[in-house]
Amino acid sequence: MREHSANDGRAAAFVETDIPSRLDRLQWGRFHTLVLAALGITWILDGLEVTLAGAISGALQSSPSLRLSAAQIGLAGSLYVLGAVGGALFFGWLTDRWGRRRLFNLTIGLYLTATALTAFSDSFTTYALFRMLTGAGIGGEYAAINSAIQELIPARYRGRTDLLVNGSFWLGAALGGGCAVLLLEPGRLPPDMGWRAAFGVGALLGLVILYLRRFIPESPRWLMTHGRVAEGERVLRRIEAMAPLAPDAPPITRIALTDRRLHWLDVARSLFRTYPGRSFYAMVLMSSQAFFYNAIFFTYALVLGRFFGVPEQRIGLYILPFAAGNFLGPLLLGRLFDTLGRRPMIAVTYAMSGSLLLLTAWLFTQGWLSAAGQTLAWSVVFFFASAAASAAYLTVGESFPLEMRALGIAIFYSLGTALGGIVAPWWFGVLIGSGERSAIAGGYVFGAALMLFAAAVTLKFGFAAERRPLEQLAKPLCCADDD
Repeated sequence: MREHSANDGRAAAFVETDIPSRLDRLQWGRFHTLVLAALGITWILDGLEVTLAGAISGALQSSPSLRLSAAQIGLAGSLYVLGAVGGALFFGWLTDRWGRRRLFNLTIGLYLTATALTAFSDSFTTYALFRMLTGAGIGGEYAAINSAIQELIPARYRGRTDLLVNGSFWLGAALGGGCAVLLLEPGRLPPDMGWRAAFGVGALLGLVILYLRRFIPESPRWLMTHGRVAEGERVLRRIEAMAPLAPDAPPITRIALTDRRLHWLDVARSLFRTYPGRSFYAMVLMSSQAFFYNAIFFTYALVLGRFFGVPEQRIGLYILPFAAGNFLGPLLLGRLFDTLGRRPMIAVTYAMSGSLLLLTAWLFTQGWLSAAGQTLAWSVVFFFASAAASAAYLTVGESFPLEMRALGIAIFYSLGTALGGIVAPWWFGVLIGSGERSAIAGGYVFGAALMLFAAAVTLKFGFAAERRPLEQLAKPLCCADDD
């Protein structure tokens, strides 16, 4: 670290640091495995909780105290997403101001508290309120976790790691499906207790996260852009002690930083003047995958129950293969995002998702699918869609300067979800309530068209971010270099 003062009449001083370069020169080590586990387990818990909410929809309808309709279940799903939108914006802003590590505990605390309170719901109003608060907590998690992954993981591993952490949601989904089968088994628990126990179990398991996150440090990149370079280097030395230097590590480079704080004008300038093409691209990716996912997943159990006669206590069994497809997509395709590249892989995964859903919609309309066949079809569709959705978060985080990374993720998650996700669960709940296969298939066709459009936009606006340092993709706002 070297400090400099301007001698040409300027008041600002700047400091040189090699923190980003040293982070990217590391080979995968014990520290990176710890980050993967500590942050990935959050998505496992999220998948558990969200899946339980979908799998127990039949139990919520038959609950003596709630007796929710299909439209109310869809509306509760929409309110969950609405809460996530608001939480992402508020906590994303705080993440860039207060740091990634501090917000980890704040957002997970809200998330776990609201999940536990959901177990005590006694009406649609309280159930919907607690679901919305749960969504606010998880919305904040999206911004904090994705920004931390991208800033702590070396550039050569960034794509596959981000996809794998986001894809770990589906390990929780599989666990949630199994818990639903166990807790909703007739005669095991009183009629109004199975779904309450499901939410309670999710909250208790989440306490593990609070322990694991004690070992995750603040991002050195965040520290250096907030005038705390010396602290960032101390954290980096601890990281280097747990991760070896890569054999083919590039030479160390340095960047010069000024003491500059982020303002809303900087955010607007970055979004609309410096990177307008990336802003449009981020919006398309996020909104298309949000509609695609929220429309199908939040009403998954309703379709199986209404059109295939699957009993509520057996819904969880059908979620297991669906979850497997969603997890295997990022796991098996993630490496290709770092080798073949972001643009071709994003275009392929979005295009395959849309095309396969069109085929599934036609088969569903014709009545040629059984419950198992429908589940298998969705599993194949979401093998690609899961990788595509995770790549959307990866792309947004790589598109903008370090100082607004979490806020950028939050903005496009919120806007994309507001456009594509809030209305989807409610709308599909209404379509399912109509009992018309053709109406539901029309919704699927619309979702497929959005994914195909996103694939086409990728060919125009996608950019090569693989294996490149974040500071090359978008220069920090506090960078003192003029070039």
